[in-house]
Amino acid sequence: MDVDIGNALGTTPGLTEETLERLDDRVASAHERIARGMDADEFGYASLTLPETTDPEAIREATDAFETPSAVLTVGIGGSALGAGTLSDALPSDVDAYVLDNVDPDDVKRLLGSLPLDDVVINVVSRSGTTAETLANFLVVRDAMDRAGVDWTERTLVTTGEEGNLRRLADRHDLPALDVPEGVPGRFSMLSTVGLAVAALQGYDVEAVLAGGRDGMDALSGSLFESPAYAYGATTYALAERGALTNAVMPYAESLETFAEWFAQLWAESLGKDGLGQTPARALGATDQHSQLQLYRAGPRDKLVTVIRPTERAEVPIPETDLEGLSYLGGSSLGDLLDAEFDATEASLAEAGVPNVRIEVDRVDERALGELCYGMEAACVLYGELANVPTFTQPAVEWGKRAARGLLGGGEFPEADAVAEKRELRIERG
Repeated sequence: MDVDIGNALGTTPGLTEETLERLDDRVASAHERIARGMDADEFGYASLTLPETTDPEAIREATDAFETPSAVLTVGIGGSALGAGTLSDALPSDVDAYVLDNVDPDDVKRLLGSLPLDDVVINVVSRSGTTAETLANFLVVRDAMDRAGVDWTERTLVTTGEEGNLRRLADRHDLPALDVPEGVPGRFSMLSTVGLAVAALQGYDVEAVLAGGRDGMDALSGSLFESPAYAYGATTYALAERGALTNAVMPYAESLETFAEWFAQLWAESLGKDGLGQTPARALGATDQHSQLQLYRAGPRDKLVTVIRPTERAEVPIPETDLEGLSYLGGSSLGDLLDAEFDATEASLAEAGVPNVRIEVDRVDERALGELCYGMEAACVLYGELANVPTFTQPAVEWGKRAARGLLGGGEFPEADAVAEKRELRIERG
């Protein structure tokens, strides 16, 4: 993974090299703190050791309990699903992957009605085993399999903590089960059992994903000028401090669209604390440069745009044509056109003084994805250290979970009482 921060310099808001050089002393101190946390296996910091601590053999053993299915359905939410989805949507496989990460009844009904339930592996993921959305969806899936005459116990893999409802269910029915790693928040768990079980079921090279993560670990150093991940984390932090409070992440590869969703959770849940943070926005190049780029270039000067691309792509030639005004396209390729769109976006933003950062990977494969996601996690942790926010907690998320559980009768939670206090100003159609 390479990072180019040149277009973040001299913009509005923007930085100078002198600013970054001054910040580099703080990066060195933050790196020391991060390294200590990794060495001590502290909560949160343990996430950055996953490329070394994750056991691919345990993942293989659990997933080998199933013959190659036609599809795998992950039942989870947030970090329990987005890491696996990032890999599944980025890489080709003969095994289709689906996710139930919402409780929209129309969508759940449609999806279950379209799946061959007798040849699907259900991958249910919840650290606590109490996540309302996940357990509700799992109960619905289990019921659908029962009604279809499918033994769900023969088609279910559980990934959960050492205790809780799912652990007891796995023990009772002797289901294949994987442990969620200790000390790793869900949004940082891609390079663990949480993100890699589906990869194994789809036939991906799990070891290569972890090797990419180790590449990212090896690239960490005490200077932002020597570490791509820290260069990104320090630059985004410094720009946010100067008013770039939105980070629009814009991959120029359809295969990385779900990666942008994964990034959005990582960035928002980790850094949105104490009135601080940087709002992640998702875009897709070249599609959204025909729409959102208008706002990024000509709207309020409160944005950073992160553009991401692989430098190696499949070659799809554009045929020659004699159509007037289109002959310039003939003889080139779709990859050439996409690269030109990428370069034009960078130049358009730079000319308007809008800060943008380029991230490049060699290609979209297992190793590159492991390195890219590890790099973004390390960047996020560094940003949190520099901003002095508790990166690994999510109190606002937990508040909402308690409120929802209380409303459903899952216990006495004072957060649920706030629902009755909602202020209303209704405007009804006549």
